[in-house]
Amino acid sequence: MNSKMQWLRNKLSSMNLQGMIVSNPVNIQYLTNIQAEGMLILTRKENIYITDGRYIEHVNKTLTIYDEITVYDVKDISLDDYENFFLFCENVGFEENYLTYAKYKEYIRKFKINNFVETEEIIEKQRTIKDAEEIRDIEEACKITRNCFEYISEFLKPGKTEKQIAMLIDDYYNKNAEGVAFDTIVASGENSSKPHAVPTDRKFTNQDIITIDMGCKYHGYCSDMTRTFFIGEPTEKQRRVYNLVQKNHDQTIDAIKEGANVKQLVKMVENDFKLNGYDLIHSLGHGVGLEIHEKPYLSSKVDSYLRDHMVVTVEPGIYIPGEFGVRIEDTVLVEKGMARIL
Repeated sequence: MNSKMQWLRNKLSSMNLQGMIVSNPVNIQYLTNIQAEGMLILTRKENIYITDGRYIEHVNKTLTIYDEITVYDVKDISLDDYENFFLFCENVGFEENYLTYAKYKEYIRKFKINNFVETEEIIEKQRTIKDAEEIRDIEEACKITRNCFEYISEFLKPGKTEKQIAMLIDDYYNKNAEGVAFDTIVASGENSSKPHAVPTDRKFTNQDIITIDMGCKYHGYCSDMTRTFFIGEPTEKQRRVYNLVQKNHDQTIDAIKEGANVKQLVKMVENDFKLNGYDLIHSLGHGVGLEIHEKPYLSSKVDSYLRDHMVVTVEPGIYIPGEFGVRIEDTVLVEKGMARIL
């Protein structure tokens, strides 16, 4: 059995769960590499993947004999089969943050489940610790993103539009990766004051500020990087804000280490911003993996600790409505007790 499936079985046993239904497609991909519609079921003795005829061939090609997963076409399963899957299972786990209430009721009825138990995001928590292969894939996604920044830098000149640059980025990712990890952000001038700005037909001018937030996917794993550029000389206010953001970006990365308290990292930035008359209006960062935003979240509302082999972003930003914004973001790996910029 593959190591991730074995880990999950061991975890369920420690929680007194005799089975589990995994519905979240990202968690299924993490455990099995399967990217197809369906559900993963762990019974007392078997691992089962239920899908339909459109995906049977794809799923069978994805799995190896080491996965020890039996694939079923949904049309070949009877009501008696469903009832037998969890026979003699007192407690069966489910993903409470993903499953809809309608599906929850359907599964209880269809599988004849006695006690359907919340699993408290055990898979999402495990995903925060990346193995060597995951780290290599994220590193490659970050390398492609860095190369893309170098490629587009020559196009950042007066007369170009936000949409044109966004299209160049997306085209680059489609050719050199598996496409974008999220909607590309290119925001110039007053548009840069919106953290999640959507690219427009606004043209860059001779004295302009441009914020670009972009990332790609490689083998399913994401990258995330933001830079703020200037065409011509920045104003004194822009320079002051940029330097403040850059200082807090660098100090946070220097402070990241095994055992670092997330709340303290964020408070350090929030306090420095407030001393200078600004607020940190979004989280300081987030985990990156199969999803662009995943655990751990770098927020002052979260009292948790960083661990080796976590991959997180550091992205302080200051936004002045109607004027401009500055955000600088890197993806970092907690490795050997410290942060390594990817």
